[in-house]
Amino acid sequence: MDSVFVMPGTVAAPRGGILRDPHNRYETVREALSRIDKAARDMGLPNISTRLIEHNDTSDRRGPEVQYLEIFAVSIATHHMLIAEGVEPVAIVGQSIGELWALAAAGHLSVEDAARLAVARSEVLTRQSWDGKMLAVGVDGRRAESLAGLMDHPNLVLACENAPRQSVISGPRQLIEQVERVADTFGWPSLPLDVPHPTHTPAMAQAARDLRATAPRVPYGTGRWRVCSPWMGRDVGDDDPVDLVAGALTARVRMLHTIRELHAAGADAFVECGEWAVVTKFVEASIPGVRCVVPLSESDPVEAVRALAAESADAGPSRPYAVRVPVQAGAVATVPVTAPPTRVTVPAPTAPALVSYVAPATPAPVAPVVEAPTTPSVSDGLNYASVLAELQTLYGDFLGYPPDLLGEDDGLESELGVESLKQVVLLGRVSDQFDLPDLRSNSSLLSVGTLRRIAESVVAGRAEAAGR
Repeated sequence: MDSVFVMPGTVAAPRGGILRDPHNRYETVREALSRIDKAARDMGLPNISTRLIEHNDTSDRRGPEVQYLEIFAVSIATHHMLIAEGVEPVAIVGQSIGELWALAAAGHLSVEDAARLAVARSEVLTRQSWDGKMLAVGVDGRRAESLAGLMDHPNLVLACENAPRQSVISGPRQLIEQVERVADTFGWPSLPLDVPHPTHTPAMAQAARDLRATAPRVPYGTGRWRVCSPWMGRDVGDDDPVDLVAGALTARVRMLHTIRELHAAGADAFVECGEWAVVTKFVEASIPGVRCVVPLSESDPVEAVRALAAESADAGPSRPYAVRVPVQAGAVATVPVTAPPTRVTVPAPTAPALVSYVAPATPAPVAPVVEAPTTPSVSDGLNYASVLAELQTLYGDFLGYPPDLLGEDDGLESELGVESLKQVVLLGRVSDQFDLPDLRSNSSLLSVGTLRRIAESVVAGRAEAAGR
């Protein structure tokens, strides 16, 4: 069994005592927590592990920095528990700031340096004091991006593509509240996210510059495991850690695409290194039926991990592509870090939003039989060919496509990527152009939209109008 470890980003503060058992059982967990505590004390923060290894729900947290370090402590402790019980990953993936936890877990960064960089990130975001907000919307990325685009503000953007029906929009608080109301109008579920620092928007450019200028430069060591970056769309190589963390502040996180690429390459289990099923919820929604494990959410986390280890042993050794050979940082100049045998290679798509995915276990659907279309008759001075030509020009101008590339039988959404909001706008323009007010309310032209169906409807509508 090939397992991917996933590290959550900004989640709620962990419960008191959540790490008591791992702390008592594993020396590597005790060592990691001790190192986080030391880094915290050096930065004037309280001990991070005390609350996490005692049954005590009170906290003397001082701002978001301690919350980030607590999340880090839970992630790295879960990672060490898995390794101690014989479960090793073919790759590690982090969500947002979770990429920093992934770098530390893989051995690219020391635990102390990761803790210091997390605090430095938090401090520059606090200094910027941006009045922003993040909103989870229960639709795919294209619809969420169109929803954000309705407000036409450079800092209101699609921030995260988490799952086929879970996206996050980030932007100014006032505009996010407007987006929430519009989403409600469309009947799309939405939920404001309670995060200390809204990120993944161009509004964070100043914070990113400050982080690059002020964060301590950290040495980058040889990693034991592959780390996949959802915002870069590729494996982490010899990238500077500060630049990685700074760059993510303004970038979109494409977790959906990363998860599917890993599964397509052979990963058949995803293990959450956190207290709750957060990233693995995205995994389950993106790859139905895939094996997901959240050890700390089980009544006996150690037993859950041992069961996973037993499954991995029964499945036999990993495929040859999963061989992991450490790569020296200096070797990257002569040996590409993504080339075998140093790590699994999954080519990053140049345009992730256009990547189509079919789970390996799912048989390819049989293409439906399409009856040969009939050409509508000439009516009211309009025939099918002339209407189609006008539609190709109208849609091409709006979408930025050459008209001759818009096939009459191409699915507007499934093949051309025209999401529903744009289709509504375009159908309204068709209705106005051909003086067919009823056309804009024809929902069937949106659910299975092609230019052929719209052209036929225009010709039929004009013929009916002429006969009155």
